[in-house]
Amino acid sequence: MSLLRSDLAIIKEWITPGSRVLDLGCGNGELLRVLRDERQVEGYGLEINTKNIVSCLQSGINVIQLDLDKGLDDFDDQAFDYVIMTQTLQAVHFPDHLLQEVLRVGKEGIVTFPNFAYWKNRMQIGLQGKMPVSRTLPAQWYESNNIHLCTIKDFQQLCKLRNIKIQKKVVLDHAHRASGPITFLPNLLGQIAIYRCQRSGD
Repeated sequence: MSLLRSDLAIIKEWITPGSRVLDLGCGNGELLRVLRDERQVEGYGLEINTKNIVSCLQSGINVIQLDLDKGLDDFDDQAFDYVIMTQTLQAVHFPDHLLQEVLRVGKEGIVTFPNFAYWKNRMQIGLQGKMPVSRTLPAQWYESNNIHLCTIKDFQQLCKLRNIKIQKKVVLDHAHRASGPITFLPNLLGQIAIYRCQRSGD
């Protein structure tokens, strides 16, 4: 059994064996590879980085080179059981549109992102007057791929506005660990959020 970091292991447990999965910004295909081997999924990845695409192909992962800002128009409604988007939402130009596309193409969506409201981020902005740099946001603002950073409250508000039902939520620290304090004050103490969603009424 392959070892996955904790956030990806949580996602793996949410995936029904034998399902169809689309992974947006799939990186080197690590998650899809484990889902294929341990959950017998039919998985496809979308990725823009050529090096990552080569790595996926070498692992036998079905991957398509695609800029997510161009949307998912090539995919039919409800074509997949799950559409996964890990650490990608904040790096696209139109996260609201892409989230809705995720839930058009997939019966369920699984989304992860760094929580910008984490207390140390607030301290860096409040005391130093600078954009935060942390283990979950390691790049300087001028080097970062992040375009639309958000907080846990921001994401939940967007889901409410767009009639998106949140089925599950897990909030972790930088080491992908859960704890009682984080569960009690997720927007203040959490660093990484994982959401499982679907359109209301589905």
